[in-house]
Amino acid sequence: MKVTVDQDICASSGNCVMNAPEVFDQRDEDGVVVLLNPNPPADQADATRKAAAFCPALAIQIEE
Repeated sequence: MKVTVDQDICASSGNCVMNAPEVFDQRDEDGVVVLLNPNPPADQADATRKAAAFCPALAIQIEE
């Protein structure tokens, strides 16, 4: 699994962090997504997919 994010379209909703805090964080100043792990391990795959699905801006892309 390879994860990428588009910080330019991020809506700063925090859904990614709520669903996969080991993979995503948010910048303190504006809440924009920060990718902590572009290649999460298998045990974090479901949470990462859920985070992408719940992103209102569709700023998270996953390549399987």
